[in-house]
Amino acid sequence: MGASSGVFAATRAAGTDPREMAEMAAGGMEQKRRYRAYKARTERLPAPYRAAIDALERYTQFFGPGASDGVLAMLEELAGRFEQGAADGVPVRELTGDDPVEFAEALLRDYPQAQWITRERHRLAAAIAGAAEGTVSERTAS
Repeated sequence: MGASSGVFAATRAAGTDPREMAEMAAGGMEQKRRYRAYKARTERLPAPYRAAIDALERYTQFFGPGASDGVLAMLEELAGRFEQGAADGVPVRELTGDDPVEFAEALLRDYPQAQWITRERHRLAAAIAGAAEGTVSERTAS
């Protein structure tokens, strides 16, 4: 039996179908492609817009990263707003408003799936529901 056969047997034994693993890898490649395309779009922005979008991305990544599709959708929308604003000559401050933190927070609220806290809220609710119903396993309790 070759090395690759052993890997597939091990993944099946662990409950992971090799086809599922391939789909997960393909999904990861698609996400990388989308992120690179987003970065290429932002690199083409005029310097003030690029600096603002970099700062917003840094802020949202600090509070955000949840589901990668949600993060990418949020970043792609952000890039679109800034591309349109730059094309129309809208000043950065007009795009973000007087309070850039509120702008970023509003963006995060529009994409709750992009926030890790959303996943943790669901996990907490499920754990409490399990505890209340007496369906807690030893693994869950630790």
